[in-house]
Amino acid sequence: MMSENLDLVRSIFADWERGEYRVIAWAHPDIENEIVGGPSPGTWRGVAGMAEGWRDFLTAFEDVQFAADEYRELDGERVLVLTHATGHGRTSGVDLGKMPTSGANLFHIRDGKVIRHVAYLQRDLALADLGLAE
Repeated sequence: MMSENLDLVRSIFADWERGEYRVIAWAHPDIENEIVGGPSPGTWRGVAGMAEGWRDFLTAFEDVQFAADEYRELDGERVLVLTHATGHGRTSGVDLGKMPTSGANLFHIRDGKVIRHVAYLQRDLALADLGLAE
């Protein structure tokens, strides 16, 4: 089961690394999506809510892409992905590639679907929340 969860998360990131955020077959219809930090933090429920939250977040940037640095299976339901971002701030023009943009994504998976996704814009906060501080 754990490797199936890891395969699912790797496939999500394969899309995200190409800047493709519209593929949502992996999401449970009642998914809880949370963005911790950044220009538009919050929690949204359901696929439509998740799309709204990410749309608000992504409009703050141009050409933003997230890449996985490391995958960690935490248990039978959770996969943590350590990430970095590239792109530019839409209004500031700030180059994300030249800033410390180490984040993390936590996926809670049940029956082959992501039931909860938490995007941390600061990796150290994710690691601290999970008791994994480096």
